Amino acid sequence: MTDALPFPPRPGRMHEVSGPGATAFAAALAAALPGPVLWVAEGWRAEPLNPLGLALWFDPSRLLLAFARDRIEALAVTEEALRHGASRLVVTELSEAPDLTQGRRLQLAAGAGNSTSICLIPEGAGCNAAETRWDCKPLADTGVEDSTLAEWKLTKNKSGTLGGWHVRWSISAHRLDLVSPAAQRPGVAPLAR
Repeated sequence: MTDALPFPPRPGRMHEVSGPGATAFAAALAAALPGPVLWVAEGWRAEPLNPLGLALWFDPSRLLLAFARDRIEALAVTEEALRHGASRLVVTELSEAPDLTQGRRLQLAAGAGNSTSICLIPEGAGCNAAETRWDCKPLADTGVEDSTLAEWKLTKNKSGTLGGWHVRWSISAHRLDLVSPAAQRPGVAPLAR
């Protein structure tokens, strides 16, 4: 684990997030940025996003949902929204990662609109054009009721180092808190060797 969490990710760029905690990563980023959030998803998905489920992170009235016909349409909607710049954050749920050309187009559009693009992609996938790639997983935490403890690993970073962090969303403070790994927390007995 490293000390400094590079969050929020650099604006004007396309970032990728995978893993079961990817939606929480996008929600925490939406809470950190002002203005409307555009959330684009392929319309065929059986379980669409419920805006009320994000109320712990940010006001759901800030959320605009767009259901695209397929992956190509989702990428086109994302590109146009990024280029326009009306939403500082555009989150796109994709069934597979963008290819290199699609990723470069998203990078250019994000730069033109000074918007942040987050592509939620399947685990193990990725595009070489992405600025960063994160792997987000929830962690069990028996010490806190209604815990949102998660491990976020930065597995690709074009402008910095890689690392991993344990984070928790603080509902009362309405912010992301960095948490020491279990073996380094106060009151935890060291592992026997």
